[in-house]
Amino acid sequence: MSDCKYIIVGSGFSGSVLAERIAARLNEKVLLIEKRGHIGGNCYDYKNENKIIIHKYGPHLFHTNNKEVFDYLSKFTKWSNYIHKVLAYIDGVKIPLPFNFNSINKLFKPDKADKIKKKLLLHYKENTKVPIFELLENDDEDLKYIANFIYEKIFLNYTIKQWGKCPEKIDKSVSARLPVFIGYDDRYFSDEYQGVPLNGYQELFKNMLSQPNIKLLLNTDFQNICSIKEDKIYIYGKEYKGRLIYTGPIDELFGYKYGRLEYRTVNMEFEELETKYFQESAVVNYPNDYDFTRITEFKHIHPIEIGTDKTIILKEYPKDAVSYEDIRYYPFFTKESAELYDKYKNLAKGYDNLILLGRLAEYKYYDMDDVVERALEVYKKEQNEYGNL
Repeated sequence: MSDCKYIIVGSGFSGSVLAERIAARLNEKVLLIEKRGHIGGNCYDYKNENKIIIHKYGPHLFHTNNKEVFDYLSKFTKWSNYIHKVLAYIDGVKIPLPFNFNSINKLFKPDKADKIKKKLLLHYKENTKVPIFELLENDDEDLKYIANFIYEKIFLNYTIKQWGKCPEKIDKSVSARLPVFIGYDDRYFSDEYQGVPLNGYQELFKNMLSQPNIKLLLNTDFQNICSIKEDKIYIYGKEYKGRLIYTGPIDELFGYKYGRLEYRTVNMEFEELETKYFQESAVVNYPNDYDFTRITEFKHIHPIEIGTDKTIILKEYPKDAVSYEDIRYYPFFTKESAELYDKYKNLAKGYDNLILLGRLAEYKYYDMDDVVERALEVYKKEQNEYGNL
C-alpha cells in the first residue's frame, strides 16, 4: 500500500473523478479508501423492492453550465431529461421557487399582482435573479412591501430551520442561493445542462471506478491506517512519499488539533406510503409550517415505467453536527469557522504530498458540478507535474 503512488481518501465525486483520471490517463495504480460500505459519497442511491430509486442522503439534482464537466460525466452515464421544480407551502398555497411572477399571481389578487410585477420590471432586468437582501434595499414602497413579504414568509423561518441562525448571521453566499426571479420561469435551476443519471448515481460511479488500475477498499477508516506528524505522512507506520489526495473533513485529518469546524447535518426520515403519488413535484419546501424543511418524493425524479401504487417520501430535519457520527452536510460559514479553517489549511501546507479536495477538505459549499470541475483541475495539474513525481 505504501508503495502506491496515489492514495485517495473518499469515493464521492472528488475522489472518484481523480481516481478515474489518474488510473485511465496516467496509467497509475490508485488505492481508493472509503469509510462507508458503498461508493458515491452522499450521492449514493439504490433501488428498493418497488424499483423506486432512492437518494439515501437527500435529493441530488445535477446541473451545470460547464460543458467540459457535463461531457466528462456523460462518458459514464446516460441522462434523464428531468427538470427540477420546487414548490413552497405559503399560507396554505403551494407556490413555485425561486419566488417569481407565477408565485406572485398565486398569492395576490390580480390588481396587486400586476402592480408588483410592473414595478419589478421597472427596476430590474427581466429573467434575472435578484438576491433578497438586494431587493430589501429598494426604496420603492411596493417593492419594499414584496421584499419584506418574501423575507418573512419564505426566507426567514426557512433559514432559521436550515441553519439554526437568523439570515443576517449567515454568509451572503448562502442567502444568494434563494433569489427572487424576475419572470415566469418555474425551473429551480437555469443551467444549460441539467438532469439526473438515467439509471441512478450508483451506475455512474461503478462505471467511473471500473478501471483495473483502481483498488477500492470499502468499510475502511483512513484514521486507522494513517498518521500525520512532523510534516510527514505515515501509512501503517511507514513513511508515505506518494500523493495523498484527501476529501474528508480537514479537522478530522489533523485530529481536531485546533477544534471542530462547524457543520449542519440533517435527520432523514423516509416513509413508504400506500399511494401512487404524495405531492405535485419532487420537492416541496415548508418554510413556516412543521419542524422539517422539505419533503422529497423520489418517483418524480426517477419515474417508473411500470407504475407502483406505493411511493417513498423523505422529510428533512436539519440540526447542528455535534456528534462524531453525524454526517457533515453543510459547512457553516462564519468568521470564526473561516479563521479555524485557515489554521488547518496552513497546517496542511507543511505536507508537500498532501492534496485537499472537496466540500469537507476545503470547507466550501460546492455543488456537484463545482466538485467535478475542481477535481479535473487537480488532475490537469498532476498531469503537468507527472514527470516530476
